Order: sequence, then structure tokens, then C-alpha cells
Amino acid sequence: MLRGMSTVTYYADDLEAARAWYTSFLGIEAYFEGRTPEGELGYVEFRLGDYLAELGLAQRKFEVTPSDGPAGAILFWAVDDLEATFARLHELGAKTHDEPRVRGEGYVTASVVDPFGNILGIMTNVHYTAVAKEFAERKRG
Repeated sequence: MLRGMSTVTYYADDLEAARAWYTSFLGIEAYFEGRTPEGELGYVEFRLGDYLAELGLAQRKFEVTPSDGPAGAILFWAVDDLEATFARLHELGAKTHDEPRVRGEGYVTASVVDPFGNILGIMTNVHYTAVAKEFAERKRG
């Protein structure tokens, strides 16, 4: 049974540049880094959001199914202000993959391609907000 999103991994040829870009966008530093036996930076990871989801960045040479363009499943990260987040991503050099679209009452999605060729989805989602609130209340006791 699936228990929740554990780690999403994005790939980059220049991992140091990707780390700096995501640090700027997220406003936090990576909490973990892994190096190859040769000492090369191979992986960095951030923990973020209500459930401390893991966003990993890896050297593109470790990608299992490389492609020439943006591809794969799109993971939509919950955001409070989709328009502001979409604008901030563009300020940082991301390009539109899919314009904001209303998917139903309380559900809006959009996606960008980061400067490293990964699709980054964002979403306002009333269900996510309700679950996060319930989780926080249970945690308080």
C-alpha cells in the first residue's frame, strides 16, 4: 500500500547550479548531500512542507531513463498562492510547461520546466489544505 510521497528526484548536469537555484527558490538549504567515491557531488536533498517531503537533486548521469526534453510524471507541490509561486519560478528562470488551469472548485494546477530540464508542478488544493490542518491538529494533541 502506498503511504505517501517519500522522495521526488530531479536531475541536473550542473548539480551545484541546481542546488543554488533550488536553495534560492525554496528559501532553505539542503539538509543532506552525497558524494561519489571520487568525491564529486552526486546528490543533495531538501526537506520541505507540512510533512517534510524530500526533494532530491541528482547528477543527470545517474538518471535511469534520460530523455532529450522534459518528460515523466508530474508531481504537484501544494502552494498557498499559485500565481505568486508561478511568477517567482519565472523570475528565477523557469519556463512555462503548462499555464495555470482550474481543475475543479478549489483545485488549480500549473507547471514549469526548471533551468535543468525538470518539470516542477504546483497546485492549490483544498483537500491538501484540509488534510494538513487535520494533521497539525492531531499532532497538537
